[in-house]
Amino acid sequence: MPGYTIAVANQKGGVGKTTTALSLGSSFALMGKKTLVLDLDPHACASIHLAFFPEKTQRTALDIFKAHSDISAVGKGPVYQDRTRSSFDFVPSSIHLAELDADLKDVPGKGLILKKWLGQVKKDYDVVIIDCPPQMGVILVNALVASDLVIIPTQTDFLALHGFKLIFDTMRLLNKALEKPIKYKVLATMYDRRAGACRRILNILRKKMGPRFFETVINTDTKFRESSAKGKVIHEYAPKSRGALEYLLLAKEIAKGL
Repeated sequence: MPGYTIAVANQKGGVGKTTTALSLGSSFALMGKKTLVLDLDPHACASIHLAFFPEKTQRTALDIFKAHSDISAVGKGPVYQDRTRSSFDFVPSSIHLAELDADLKDVPGKGLILKKWLGQVKKDYDVVIIDCPPQMGVILVNALVASDLVIIPTQTDFLALHGFKLIFDTMRLLNKALEKPIKYKVLATMYDRRAGACRRILNILRKKMGPRFFETVINTDTKFRESSAKGKVIHEYAPKSRGALEYLLLAKEIAKGL
């Protein structure tokens, strides 16, 4: 499916959302898929990870939303072409995305802006991945509505289950207005098999979610933190690490369902 769009979303921070978006993007690129990753989080963690510093970056995702009245004029302007063999095209974030709830308050169809823009550009890509903001608002709504699949990364601990409930409530609310329900699957991240509590939560999630739970589990790996410090995705920094191999497995698991 050309331009298969995946939103990585959870309304709790610190669950591996940005790591998942970047590592999955890199995995699909390594599989030979033309990939686009968008950073729609005003915190710009994915952008900073890739050395797109908000104060120095001229073209950003903000351009898409600012041009809502003439979306065709934006084109691929905010897209930066891939820079390395294992990379992907990228749309960096802007801290001013946080102001869009107020700026777009009275704009009709404000929840469909991203979907309209992707309708113009995703024909050039096999996969589009969106790193979503953690808070409910117009950006998260745009990302969820534009997606073919929502990945919900969650740590295997009890506190992470709260964010789980928030994102489900958001999707249920949107599904009342959408023609077809939002498809989603849960991804276990930062798993520590040595901890009994982690193993118990993982088993609970598997039983509760059934087929909506990925078989692939992302274990804790210090290489993620190290690669971030180097401004690289994990497949560039530590291609044989556990984390790199697990995200490749995840990409293959997703590809099987396309």
